[in-house]
Amino acid sequence: MRKAEINRITKETKINISLNIDGTGKNNINSGVGFLDHMLILFAKHGLFDLNIKCDGDLYIDAHHTVEDIGIALGAAFKKALGNKKGIKRYGDIYLPMDETLCLVAVDLGGRNYLHFEAKFPSPFLGTMSSELIKEFFFGFSRECGINLHIKLIHGENSHHISEAMFKGFAKVMDFATSIDTRIINEIPSTKGVI
Repeated sequence: MRKAEINRITKETKINISLNIDGTGKNNINSGVGFLDHMLILFAKHGLFDLNIKCDGDLYIDAHHTVEDIGIALGAAFKKALGNKKGIKRYGDIYLPMDETLCLVAVDLGGRNYLHFEAKFPSPFLGTMSSELIKEFFFGFSRECGINLHIKLIHGENSHHISEAMFKGFAKVMDFATSIDTRIINEIPSTKGVI
């Protein structure tokens, strides 16, 4: 089983994460930010990741540090759980619909961090959370995990649906890319021999 536990403590947040990549979607999420909890529950469920997250953040300021730091810590958890990445499929992509919304999400777990995020949210807030923090979450995750992540909104009108399509799409591509290809179970999926 590919599992990891991460404890990240700064002056702004205290985060505890446990992750099982080979799970069934069981989760217990408490970030203190309701909308982020909703997105992370979707991520765990649709990616079939067992995921527990507890965060005590400086929400008296705003949700920025909490959202960004959870992205960083969750990226670290995936990186740790994947280890040397032997046998993984490495790549994943999906066009994910959510009512009027369609979103493209593509990932390469090849060790180089990059985020291309092409989307605008019609509403400035998702619940009490600024919609601009969605990008900050994905930036923190991609940087810390060392992944190449592309998220592009094809079309959409509802900010909640747009965010939901992104997180569900991200869940599905991470599930696929982290899954084991039995044809190369003892090999690194790179011509370099290392990721």
